Amino acid sequence: MTTFLPQSTVPAQRRARPRRTGVVTQPPVSVFMAVRDEQADLAASVARVLEQDYPGELEVVLAVAPSTDDTWGEAQRLAAHEPRVRVVRNPAGATPHGLNAAIAHARHDLLVRVDGHAHLPAGYLVDVVALLESTGAANVGGRMVPEGDTPVSRAVAVTMSSRLGIGGGAFHVGGEAGPQPTVYLGAFRREALVGVGGYDERFLRAQDWELNHRLRLAGHTVWFDPDVAVTYRPRSSWRTFAQQQLRTGGWRRRVIETHRGTADLRYLVPPVAVLTMVAGLLAGLAAPFLGAWLALGLLAPAVYAGGVTVLGLALARVRRLPRAVAWRMPLALAVMHLSWGTGFVLRAR
Repeated sequence: MTTFLPQSTVPAQRRARPRRTGVVTQPPVSVFMAVRDEQADLAASVARVLEQDYPGELEVVLAVAPSTDDTWGEAQRLAAHEPRVRVVRNPAGATPHGLNAAIAHARHDLLVRVDGHAHLPAGYLVDVVALLESTGAANVGGRMVPEGDTPVSRAVAVTMSSRLGIGGGAFHVGGEAGPQPTVYLGAFRREALVGVGGYDERFLRAQDWELNHRLRLAGHTVWFDPDVAVTYRPRSSWRTFAQQQLRTGGWRRRVIETHRGTADLRYLVPPVAVLTMVAGLLAGLAAPFLGAWLALGLLAPAVYAGGVTVLGLALARVRRLPRAVAWRMPLALAVMHLSWGTGFVLRAR
């Protein structure tokens, strides 16, 4: 866990809920981003931040990892033309290292995380700062809204926003405003973030969830508001989606191993399903040699295949998906369940 994040010299204080008055009444904000291989999209991503109608001082701190393209050069060009953009290096390359590096160089006490592929809606900064002020929370945020633009990515997007696929996390499926275990991205108070040590650099994935867990253990509130929604572009191929879920499952297991009390039924169902189906397939293969009754093991994968097909098509009907997306829904659910569960079992990186 990193401990090098410096405290800002700006005194922490509560302010009245800000209003859009045309006068600079909002507290200053630092938006921090960790980027790698983002040359093609970085300018548009930064522009979405700078175009926010935020009546207060704003800066964007980019922590750039070693990249296969000229992300560093693109970041430097943006900073040369826009004084509100600052660029720092992330030599380690990993996301949590970059986030901590950006936070360490940020000037202000209100810190808002943004991802390179996240599309901030108009008024996002005003909304999250208002929530910080009105709730007193250490971190506030809302929903991740995946939006695909191809049949595969649209099926992935529906899976990532459904309880049948992703489980019951409010920042994926929505819910009532109030305290939650985690939120998407997040807007933080520096004092609280630094107080728990920043992002734990051991967690190359799931670092948001792990950080919010430590904030809550320290007595802070993580506040979710469903009206705060940020668009996210999901994976557009089955291979990259499977790789993403494999790694996510592996890192979720590491979080549970570090924080034993965080094990939850929805995290344990996918690995149990994977192990059950593997055992069933092995039993079926052994049936000719060890006894025909072992062929009953094949019921496990057969029942799962039938169930995921029915559920996937039913979800497509409820969401009124076009046929090209609808018939991909069972596969999208299966890829998520089985890849995530396999990653959990194997502790994939």
